[in-house]
Amino acid sequence: MRQAGAVTAELAAVLPAVVLLLGLCLGAVQVAGQQVRLTDAAADSARALARGESHDEAAQIARQLVATATLRAEANGQFICAWLSAPSGIGPFAAFGLTLESRSCALAGGL
Repeated sequence: MRQAGAVTAELAAVLPAVVLLLGLCLGAVQVAGQQVRLTDAAADSARALARGESHDEAAQIARQLVATATLRAEANGQFICAWLSAPSGIGPFAAFGLTLESRSCALAGGL
């Protein structure tokens, strides 16, 4: 009869760990989605810079997809490259100060 409550006690001990693990997994999926948006924003910004748009215009394009994105541009031969970085403001990863980065290049002149 004493063992009838053992399963309940074990479940009560394990359940918080399962919930924490599930939260971390969901947070990781959200961070991956944010990285994809940052990569798309870097490509859009690089194309805008290659077409001759200003740095401010390209930064605004990036911030339309990722509000906290910071743009750094550089010329690399025939290419214009856009480097974007943004802090992850999602779930437990925000507390650790995780910063996401992405780089994309486009042929200068918009060709």
